[in-house]
Amino acid sequence: MSSSPAPLASYVESWRPEPVTDGDALPAGPAAALSAVLDLPGTAAEDGDPLPPLWQWLYFLHWPPQESLGPDGHLRDARFLPPVPSRRRMFAGGRCTIGEPLRLGEPAERVSSLAAVAPKQGRSGELLFVTERQEFRQHGRTCLVEEQDIVYRSGAGPAPRHPAALDDSAVPEPEGSWYLRLQPDETLLFRFSALTANAHRIHYDTPYCRDVEGYPGLVVHGPLLALLMLELVRRNAPQRQVRSLSYRLHRPTFVGEHLLADGAPCDGQAQLHIATPREARHASAEVIFS
Repeated sequence: MSSSPAPLASYVESWRPEPVTDGDALPAGPAAALSAVLDLPGTAAEDGDPLPPLWQWLYFLHWPPQESLGPDGHLRDARFLPPVPSRRRMFAGGRCTIGEPLRLGEPAERVSSLAAVAPKQGRSGELLFVTERQEFRQHGRTCLVEEQDIVYRSGAGPAPRHPAALDDSAVPEPEGSWYLRLQPDETLLFRFSALTANAHRIHYDTPYCRDVEGYPGLVVHGPLLALLMLELVRRNAPQRQVRSLSYRLHRPTFVGEHLLADGAPCDGQAQLHIATPREARHASAEVIFS
């Protein structure tokens, strides 16, 4: 008779990784590259300009040796990866408080630390929520503080519930006064993976997506969905200073689907979301202005 698996909390009882500090010169190249991927008429920011919210994801990247990657394309071991067996990782969302924006072309420092670890029971079994905190500094001042929530489970678990086939012709209709359409293809996902040093196979390996992860096609990056929601603010309220933002990733979207970033401002803030014809809220975000 097989024994029950150990609870995930037992693997992280003594897990207390130390903070780590790294730096980046914040060159203009990555911002120009993302601007091109988003088909902007020019670069969103040049040297000396404020970096748009969440575009810090283009910087402080880590390119590990190929032999360090696991079968899913993620690192096998890293400072803030919890030591649980057969680890599966899902990006759930995050928050960001901006005292002042980072500026391109000026050296910056990032201090990463473990903020919280919380085991929870989900529909697919036991889950481990890990929150990583990052403080970004320039000229000795803390400019912004970001927290990312990552969910881990152990083993394959129940098969995920996703559509067996995708409709690449239906188009969602906007609800708010701000909206942006996008139909991601394989090339866009490849370019975004390269810009963010993301080797997770769900974004480029279709057989792996279907046969191992149970998805009907390539998965659009959660960070790309968050950036699309923030693009509504950057394009429609370029003079407004974002004081804080939060976002949640609810259900995945897939390559070929028509996406709609939608939202509207109200009383010093903005409510944003990502929709497809089959789902009204794949992701949601709230932005508060100064």
